[in-house]
Amino acid sequence: MYNVYIESYGCSANQNNGEIMAGLLLRAGFNIVVNEENADLIIINSCIVKEPTMQKIVYRIKEIPLSKKLIVAGCMADAMAKRISLLNLNASILGSHNVNDIVKVAKKVMEGERIVEIRKDHEVHLCKPKVYSKKIIGITQISEGCVGDCSYRIVKSVKGSLYSYPQEEILSNIKNDVAAGCKEIWLTSQDCSAYGLDKNPKSQLPVLLKEIVKIKGKFKVRLGMSNPNHILPIIKDIIEIYKDKKMLKFLHIPTQSGSDKVLTDMSRHYKAKDFSKIIEEFRKAFPDMVFSTDVIVGYPTESEKDFEETLELMRKTQPDIINISKFWPMQGTKASTLQQPHPDELKSRTIAMTNLHNQIALEKNKSYVGQNVSVLIDEKSFGDFWIGRLDNYKPVMVKSKDKLLGQTVNVNIFDANNHYLFGNIFQETDKE
Repeated sequence: MYNVYIESYGCSANQNNGEIMAGLLLRAGFNIVVNEENADLIIINSCIVKEPTMQKIVYRIKEIPLSKKLIVAGCMADAMAKRISLLNLNASILGSHNVNDIVKVAKKVMEGERIVEIRKDHEVHLCKPKVYSKKIIGITQISEGCVGDCSYRIVKSVKGSLYSYPQEEILSNIKNDVAAGCKEIWLTSQDCSAYGLDKNPKSQLPVLLKEIVKIKGKFKVRLGMSNPNHILPIIKDIIEIYKDKKMLKFLHIPTQSGSDKVLTDMSRHYKAKDFSKIIEEFRKAFPDMVFSTDVIVGYPTESEKDFEETLELMRKTQPDIINISKFWPMQGTKASTLQQPHPDELKSRTIAMTNLHNQIALEKNKSYVGQNVSVLIDEKSFGDFWIGRLDNYKPVMVKSKDKLLGQTVNVNIFDANNHYLFGNIFQETDKE
């Protein structure tokens, strides 16, 4: 049978779609290979949330020789089918709502057809065979689409309005992952905190989480990105659920700007004070809670004062991780029609935000030096190094010649930088 090479970009939901495509193809008799030179068919599972990522994918599509069979899947297939055809005349196209059609499409492509499969109706990506990209991490999508109307993104035009997946199928998917040996369960969607808002006036995320932590087995749950305006109404319920030992004390909550004016221009339906309140309430319950946030630098209507307000919000709330994005005008969005920021201004503001992030991250990480901590090893790094996670998802780099994947070890933190803690193992505590 044919060899298939799959290359996935973007969010954890898209990574999961790549795992599912690999699983479906493997079950159908295809071979999944890790080297594209050995592939009869290449699948580029694309993402277009950020312009730099999109440009990288554009280059990849162009460089694949016409002698290779090619399928471009994912968000770019939904939004830019005609452009893909111009980039590579040999490319077949598979939309992000067509993941379950991969076997049918792959067979036709290998028979010499050029296929375009793009559906707009929703498709549930649960309880499918999959090839895990990280052996002990199980990704479960809980919904797709969104209820927002951000002025700078085209995600809604691609993913559609919010569609929450059935709770029972979500629970079954997680049970399958736990049975397969997964020690971390990642819940993901375009906005996890909006789960259920397509069918109910109030988010059903607390109801879902209560059922998830009841599942038998030794595993941790990482809640994916949750927008402030949807977390705030359920914050008391979520904090109560976070007291369960299965919940990683980690929250990805994007702010994008510290200026209420810019947030309004972005069509983000919350204020800077809402972001602050959420972090404050969680930290009261969990002082070591880790927060990750997203910031867009140089939105077209952002003044120097607006940017200073964003810096001040970061100083006040001290998030452990600040994912910084330079503003890029995405074609087809309201923001792309506005006067764009000057490149020098964009550069200087990005440097200032990066410097602040590095300062905050380093100070926080240095506070762990000297502590003895329990670490779940979830990833192989380079050489003899492994990456593990604390209960708040802080990454710890440890060195060992032993095979540690999936083990929980006791570690003494002896150093830290702004990205990692560094620890020495002094006793293995779990060899499951």
